[in-house]
Amino acid sequence: MEVIVDSAEAGQRLDQFLTIRTSKSRSQLECAIKDGLIKVNGSVKKQGYRVKANDVIGLILQPEPTQQLHPQDLPLDVVYQDDSLIVVDKPPDMVMYPGAGHSEGSLINGIANRVQHLATVGGPLRPGIVHRIDRDTSGLVVVALDDAAYYGLVAQFKDRSIKRRYKTILYGKLNKTEGEIDLPIGRSDADRKKMSTHTRRPKSAITRWRLIEELRCASLVEAALSTGRTHQIRVHFAAIGHPVLGDSTYGRKTSIEMGSRIVHIKRQMLHAGVLGLVHPVTGQYMEFKSPPPADMVEVIDLLKLL
Repeated sequence: MEVIVDSAEAGQRLDQFLTIRTSKSRSQLECAIKDGLIKVNGSVKKQGYRVKANDVIGLILQPEPTQQLHPQDLPLDVVYQDDSLIVVDKPPDMVMYPGAGHSEGSLINGIANRVQHLATVGGPLRPGIVHRIDRDTSGLVVVALDDAAYYGLVAQFKDRSIKRRYKTILYGKLNKTEGEIDLPIGRSDADRKKMSTHTRRPKSAITRWRLIEELRCASLVEAALSTGRTHQIRVHFAAIGHPVLGDSTYGRKTSIEMGSRIVHIKRQMLHAGVLGLVHPVTGQYMEFKSPPPADMVEVIDLLKLL
């Protein structure tokens, strides 16, 4: 395969550019670059090389092994299910779909085991996935079971008509009872695995919030997403100095000292508690609610007592 860089594409990293232009997986391309199977103008380059206009990139790639989703009998809290979609209350410590380091045990593995059919769009390992919540975030997610539902739900997420409300425990006391965080978010320039409000390619991100209850050294808050950027709630609250408790990536507030006692927070205290949508087939508005899971309730109660 041979690819020529257009002037509008100049400046991108080699691995990012090829991921977009070839539709190959990033891991496959990274391996090929390290093995010297990808050359720029006849020379081997590193994956961080910034492509230039009219660069000629030659690739020798082996076919990737066929990916297959394996149904698994997993305990799922199904809130709603019909022929078009399924709504599940995802527990913490469960990924949405298989990926590096977790080929099994995902939400979609469990869904595949209990439904008659899945949507054909979304890829072999993530059929019907129209949105996601992090592994350590609990709460409500909707998955399409056919293609019509998939495209209907995608359209609602795109026009921001999906209702999403999260409960979260933040570090520290807030100086008001409600507010709005309007800070653009993009991929961090310093760490590509993280998101940041300081980035060269920002996208609009708005989070509205209200205080539910003040706790000891913390605040219980409801947050509403007007946009759906990756890690949005976690990044936004960390940016204003009130990171989500238990978030080891953005806030590092994984414990609270209370005199001689230390309260350890094992995961980020974030729960998708409300999900509202228009059924993509019937046109009926549907709203689902989920109370915080036991580990989050335990932290809330403990912070009331201390």
